[in-house]
Amino acid sequence: MNEESTTIQEFIVHLIELRTRVIRAVAAVFVVFVALLPFANKLYTWLAYPLLSKMPIGGHMIATEVTTPFFVPMKVAGLVAFLLALPYVLAQIWGFVAPGLYDHEKRMALPLIISSTLLFYVGMAFAYFAVFPFAFGFFANTAPQGVEMMTDIDKYLSFVISMFLAFGLAFETPVAVVLLVKLGILNVPQLRAARRYVVVSAFVVGAIFTPPDAVSQTLLAIPLWLLYELGILVASRVAPKEEEAEPLKLPNPES
Repeated sequence: MNEESTTIQEFIVHLIELRTRVIRAVAAVFVVFVALLPFANKLYTWLAYPLLSKMPIGGHMIATEVTTPFFVPMKVAGLVAFLLALPYVLAQIWGFVAPGLYDHEKRMALPLIISSTLLFYVGMAFAYFAVFPFAFGFFANTAPQGVEMMTDIDKYLSFVISMFLAFGLAFETPVAVVLLVKLGILNVPQLRAARRYVVVSAFVVGAIFTPPDAVSQTLLAIPLWLLYELGILVASRVAPKEEEAEPLKLPNPES
């Protein structure tokens, strides 16, 4: 058997393994989704609680399309199913990728995958339990006199998903900081020198991705800053000991 035939055979083996792991991951999500279908309406009610609890007495949500009351809870069940099955999906991805990595790459990649997943969950939980009550309270109290707040359930779901993504990705800050250091793009002194710019940027991000009230903006900006500090702390422990590069030269705002 020549070298070319061996390469083709190995490629086919990898494709078969990839197909197997994709099927397993999709099947896991599907099984969890089917198990959650009887609770789809309850899941949407739970998801909508932060808004419903801030509406005036007698307030309610509406559906502007005929099929919306059926499909929106199904979407929520699908989203929850994916989040619950995500550890297994990531395990399948890791099982496919890990054999091609060196030992030192495995030691770096696995903790990053686990920590990034947990941080994304924490970011979503923070949005639901800490940010949504303030944000929806703000919206409910700013309606003009004579205007009744009745949000479409599909639009509410889109808003919630975008907020979950924003906070989930924001909570990945420590992972991003550690990766920048491990890849040699930045070093710890440079990250410390950029601290004041990060604080300003955190409040800018908070103003973009949250409702236009100071409390909601601060609820995103402060965790972003603290997570950046956590990233610096972790990076200082995992960075090579010989790394003592010069701090990042940033412009002096006073000049």
